[in-house]
Amino acid sequence: MNKKYILTTLGVALLVLVGYVAKETIALRAEKNENKTMQVLTTFTVLADMAKNVAGDAANVSSITKPGAEIHGYEATPQDVVRMQNADLVLDNGLGLEKWAEKLYENVPGVPHVTLTKEVTPINITEGPYSNKPNPHAWMSPKVALKYVDAIADAMATYDKANAVVYKKNAAIYKDSIRTVDMELQKTLGKIPSDKRYLVSCEGAFAYLAKDYGLKELYLWPINADAQGTPQQIKKVIDTVEANDIPAIFCESTVSDKAMKQVASESGATFSGVFYVDSLSGSDGPTSTYLDLLRYNAKTLESAEQ
Repeated sequence: MNKKYILTTLGVALLVLVGYVAKETIALRAEKNENKTMQVLTTFTVLADMAKNVAGDAANVSSITKPGAEIHGYEATPQDVVRMQNADLVLDNGLGLEKWAEKLYENVPGVPHVTLTKEVTPINITEGPYSNKPNPHAWMSPKVALKYVDAIADAMATYDKANAVVYKKNAAIYKDSIRTVDMELQKTLGKIPSDKRYLVSCEGAFAYLAKDYGLKELYLWPINADAQGTPQQIKKVIDTVEANDIPAIFCESTVSDKAMKQVASESGATFSGVFYVDSLSGSDGPTSTYLDLLRYNAKTLESAEQ
């Protein structure tokens, strides 16, 4: 047989084999990507818990920040960049809360990210450097939280169409749980006498909650990124506490309570503990879930006002 013919035949066969292997490799990779569990990353723990309830077993969810972290001034790490590179979807709150996340998005431009408050009507801050900007703590209202859940389910369904039905079903179940807690809060906070319906905290993080349940909000500073515990802030709260004979005052778990304890000392009010807002407590604490957070804060306020 002609040597040149044999070499040509072998060459063609080799090309066919290489083409077949390449085709199979691409097919296997596509199948792997199709079957890969979606990796969802959130900017803080409250959103992670919401997203886990929507995801169920269909997606893996984790938070960039850890339980107990102060999220307003969080400084992203190189490890956060790596985690974002490995994510299929990132969920953030928006409303100016996570300025640090914007830098992460610049470093990892190819990762899809969805802001969960696009359908939320914000309550604007009325004082300080953030005056006329939206108060970002919209999740503190169970009613508004329903919009968060819808946004989470829509985002997951968009980027993981194979499990879209699962996400929608889980979201509906979770929304029923939030509605149940909303009714519990109506009952718990409704026990507070009308002349004592003040919620006094370090940060002005309860505007949405106060609107839902007819509370009057009083705070030292509007946003944790502001100046904290200035003489002017302290005097304002002391004067209001004294004028309205407010019996109990609080602070958030992620910031120093020193200024609020000074308010208590000088006004005669009782410092009655912490609220959880920007972060969950972790599995060993009293607010390991978002629903626990809502219940704990309401019960803490109601108990102190009796």
